[in-house]
Amino acid sequence: MISKRTIEKVFETALVEEVVGDFVQLKKSGSNYKGLSPFTEERTPSFMVSPAKQIWKDFSSGKGGTVITFLMEHEQYTYPEAIRYIANKYNIEVEETQRTPEQVSDDNEKESLFLVSEYAKNYFKKNLFSDEGKTVALSYLKERKFDDEVIGKFEIGYSVNNNNDFSKDALSAGYKINFLEKTGLTIVKDSSNIDRFRGRIIFPIKSMSGRILGFGGRILGSSKNIAKYINSPESLIYQKSKVLYGIYEGKQSIVKNDNCFLVEGYTDVIKMHQCGITNVVASSGTSLTENQIRLINRLTKNITVVFDGDAAGSRAALRGIDLILENGMNVKICNLPENDDPDSFVTNKKLREVESYFEENSKDFIVYKASLLLGNSENDPVKKAGVIRDMVESISKISDHIKREIYIKECSNIMDISEQVIYSTLAQIIKKDFNNKKKKPLKQFEPISIVKPDKKKNHVDKLYELERKIIEILLLYGNELIDFEEEVFSKNEDGISETKLSSRSLKVFEKVYMDLHVDEMEFSNQDFKNIYFNIIDCFNEYKEINIDKFINQLSEKQQLEVTNIVMDNEKYFLHDWKKNNIYPKTKQDTLSQFTVETILNLRCYLIDMKVNGFKDQSYENSINSNLLEEVVNYSNLKKLLSEKLNRVL
Repeated sequence: MISKRTIEKVFETALVEEVVGDFVQLKKSGSNYKGLSPFTEERTPSFMVSPAKQIWKDFSSGKGGTVITFLMEHEQYTYPEAIRYIANKYNIEVEETQRTPEQVSDDNEKESLFLVSEYAKNYFKKNLFSDEGKTVALSYLKERKFDDEVIGKFEIGYSVNNNNDFSKDALSAGYKINFLEKTGLTIVKDSSNIDRFRGRIIFPIKSMSGRILGFGGRILGSSKNIAKYINSPESLIYQKSKVLYGIYEGKQSIVKNDNCFLVEGYTDVIKMHQCGITNVVASSGTSLTENQIRLINRLTKNITVVFDGDAAGSRAALRGIDLILENGMNVKICNLPENDDPDSFVTNKKLREVESYFEENSKDFIVYKASLLLGNSENDPVKKAGVIRDMVESISKISDHIKREIYIKECSNIMDISEQVIYSTLAQIIKKDFNNKKKKPLKQFEPISIVKPDKKKNHVDKLYELERKIIEILLLYGNELIDFEEEVFSKNEDGISETKLSSRSLKVFEKVYMDLHVDEMEFSNQDFKNIYFNIIDCFNEYKEINIDKFINQLSEKQQLEVTNIVMDNEKYFLHDWKKNNIYPKTKQDTLSQFTVETILNLRCYLIDMKVNGFKDQSYENSINSNLLEEVVNYSNLKKLLSEKLNRVL
């Protein structure tokens, strides 16, 4: 268990814009920050972060909450994991009881896989500095000119060349064999355990938040019968197509430089970091996938693909271009000199020299395709037509009409062909793609059903909306001092009772509290009920509400409700609507009327519910004079409230 003192310190220290900014590219928007949703695919930002309230809201998926809930949603952390992550980020000492091997084995499967992987990483790191590790692995890294700083930064390790040293030690430490097998660290064969990565240098593969997902291992030696590199097999925590090596170490630099260099292998990333270029990730030898592109898209819209200076590298570059364009990103290609890869290219070069090369040799995809594909086809009309069609195919993947228009003009100039012909070809390609999508068959056994309109979907839960509106008033305006009109009863000189309207200054929360408790009414929604009493307690004790502290007292579901309420108006700042003379309506000017109207509506609705309940009891228990009297009294009260409501309206 993590101590309460640690949790409080984490919440006091953590800045939501800093933590979220590690995973999402945020841009200043007034007093808030905005960015693309990390939970849905979108082209325009609908994700908002409020430093003042220390909460975030994603309007496209409906998710929202504190810095902790972001990590739980985005990284699938448990609550303690999220606390530990932030504590580690801000160098906060975590006070907790020691976890026993039995507790480790009791964790859920996914968490157990993470724990095993973390243990393995530390084990391999330690082995790099063992006698065998220094002699075999560390000496190899030094020969390849990896310095100590970068070895430590990427936590490179070594698995000793023995069949089961790691597996034996992991089992002794309390980790179960089924989790060792599921991570791929151990191969179980004929009741024996074999270390998968034995005799290899180990490269831990991390998630964007730094969790160990899997490992890459490089053999030391030149045996033709053994694969040079092997990776962890697919598991619950490691899917190769969704991972980019170096994303954790490079994410902040990618955001800062607004560009991501994409290379092929582990050592390419590490050597570029050592050179000083840190905004770099690797696809780890796989063809670039859509999931990997989306991972980069969270941090930047710009990718520079760096490939080896050979024909294979050029072809690999071409395969990923269309996929990058299809995801609304900008792509440049940089081919290295012949016989060079990023690892060898940056070795012994100074940072400025490498940066200059990238600046001078990174070509826009349309220019790159033209130079690569044309070759000797300049004088061959058939081949040239094929090149043009290939270029237009890429242009067709661009959804932004302005970008598409620019590339059409550029293609026309480069290939010396009219824009009209390119437009015509583009239209044909787009039409063909559209028809292919229409013809796409349904999945096997997928039933074809006619969906009838659901009338209930249009039903509005009036009670929920009214109770939510009360919470909204309290959260947004609860501490404001407002003049409320009240009825004052007095007698005139003749002794006749008169009713007069008088103005009384009250805090909004006081007005709400007094009016709701007149009828001894309670919230029907348990979450709103809990939020309501927490709000009233806050105002009574602290005279104000600090959303960032208040929200931490609530359950996850209640946190989302509060976030939705307090961030609701922020969606108006996602776009520059004011430029188009669109101004979000504010209730500030009519707060007194708005508060009274909402309270009266809620009281009337609750009275209706109560009266209907009395009527049901009367029906079941025959005629009951006491119940009838209650019905009459509440009916009269509703009539009085309705009259007041009409006056307010």
